[in-house]
Amino acid sequence: MYPLDTLRHTAAHVMAQAVLRLWPDAKLAIGPAIKNGFYYDFDMEHRLTEEDLSAIEKEMEKIVKAEYALVREELSNSEAQELFRKLDQPYKLELLKELPEQVSVYRQGEFVDLCQGPHVDSTALVKHFKLQSVAGAYWRGDSSQPMLQRIYGTAFNTAEELQEHLKLLEEAAARDHRKLGRELDLFSIQEEGPGFPFFHPKGMVIRNTLEDFWRQEHVKRGYQEVKTPIMLHEDLWHRSGHYDNYRDNMYFTDIDEERFAIKPMNCPGGMLLYRRKLHSYRDLPLRVGELGLVHRHELSGTLHGLMRVRCFTQDDAHIFMLPSQIQDEIEGVIDLIDMVYTDVFGFPYHVELSTKPENAIGDDAMWEKATEALREALEKKNLPYVINEGDGAFYGPKIDFHLEDSLGRTWQCGTIQLDFAMPERFDLTYIDEDGQRKRPVMLHRVIFGSIERFIAILTEHYAGAFPTWLAPVQAMVIPIGESQYGYAHAVAQTLRERGIRVEIDDRDESMGKRIRAAQLQQIPYMIIVGQREAESGTISLRHRREGDLGSLELEPFVNRVLEEIAQRR
Repeated sequence: MYPLDTLRHTAAHVMAQAVLRLWPDAKLAIGPAIKNGFYYDFDMEHRLTEEDLSAIEKEMEKIVKAEYALVREELSNSEAQELFRKLDQPYKLELLKELPEQVSVYRQGEFVDLCQGPHVDSTALVKHFKLQSVAGAYWRGDSSQPMLQRIYGTAFNTAEELQEHLKLLEEAAARDHRKLGRELDLFSIQEEGPGFPFFHPKGMVIRNTLEDFWRQEHVKRGYQEVKTPIMLHEDLWHRSGHYDNYRDNMYFTDIDEERFAIKPMNCPGGMLLYRRKLHSYRDLPLRVGELGLVHRHELSGTLHGLMRVRCFTQDDAHIFMLPSQIQDEIEGVIDLIDMVYTDVFGFPYHVELSTKPENAIGDDAMWEKATEALREALEKKNLPYVINEGDGAFYGPKIDFHLEDSLGRTWQCGTIQLDFAMPERFDLTYIDEDGQRKRPVMLHRVIFGSIERFIAILTEHYAGAFPTWLAPVQAMVIPIGESQYGYAHAVAQTLRERGIRVEIDDRDESMGKRIRAAQLQQIPYMIIVGQREAESGTISLRHRREGDLGSLELEPFVNRVLEEIAQRR
């Protein structure tokens, strides 16, 4: 049994061979294995549709049955250029210009591709595959280059594994936050603002509830909240290092003949706030939080609902501290992240320690010191972790927290980054107990990561059925007849006064349709009021999962909901 990456790489070649059989003039770009499958990019006149996928799959099945051996050949670069020039494959020729003198190609039947491999021995081994979708993708991800057609697929070693994966994809499609965002009226992306989400009233309830929770927990832990401008002078971004590392993803504008940038990160603003006055060692640790709106230019082809946007709110905090406080502060942030992920949302998670990247600033000794401090904190907390070589931030190593949702998918959200470089760049100081100026150490950290992305993750995790404390509407009052409208409004008003989010459905529709509508909106509680309830001052209660809960007085219901809100259930 071959590794999945190898099998899927071969499946991409089988698909490319099938496409060339069906459309001989197609130009091949690249076709790698990816996390959950593979893709291949094509430049061709025929506009591929989902309907074409079945024809391609049938041709792939013929190639599998033919049991072609995959044969590797070593060629000189010039020989490879001659080969692909004859085959009229310009994208392969472009790639060859950047490759060394010796290259490799793989052949299977009449098909040949420029490739390093590895591959399985025979096309006969690629039995269990499925083509999934067609999308557009710029050559090399560059919008100035031709738009190609990308076919996505997946492959597994066994039919059982493939079926299990397809079921998971079906469930994921049903939970897609873009679909649920429309159905539950949470957010939208307008044509006039690709990558810039609009939050609707119900989406704002979720957002505000999360932000209120964030504020409450941070106040408990001694954080102060600030707000920094979204636009600052370009010089600041040169000083921080963001210009060198992020300028392709930044938005710029000119004001009074000066160059300004919209912030891609909150950190430099936090540096300016710290630097505005003299600090004593007694002031440290200084914990400063910001729900800061940042903007980053993302290629249009990478945008994806709330998961990948061009503007989002980061729940940043910067902790300025003494070297002797590093361990306690890291451990405090770990405890906060664990409380949020485990106690409140019930997410399992795993941890990665990301080390020095190629574009790092600062010297090796500083990086080693910072990495060791993070490692020591993880080991002290008995948190298992894996090393993610070279994936640290440009200013320091980091601990990444990857949470697991109800479908078993993982999402990197929380981060703790230890930074000795930024205080140096901004000449941050404090006065120590001997009256000497010293350099503080700095911790960057996020819990949610991006509020928008975290809402998308929660939407898919809960399949839109948010727990009561987060639900945009916590109760729907449904009067049976017109004569109960007055009582229904009185019940709703009582709930509002007690802090419960409630709506009334008094439309001229059947009771069944109105209950069904509330269920489709994933509203936790439905309150049915008829003549009997109006006369007795009670309610008839239904829960979206538990069903009929019978008749009861309003106060016990209010207490039940308030308890769920208080306990964040």
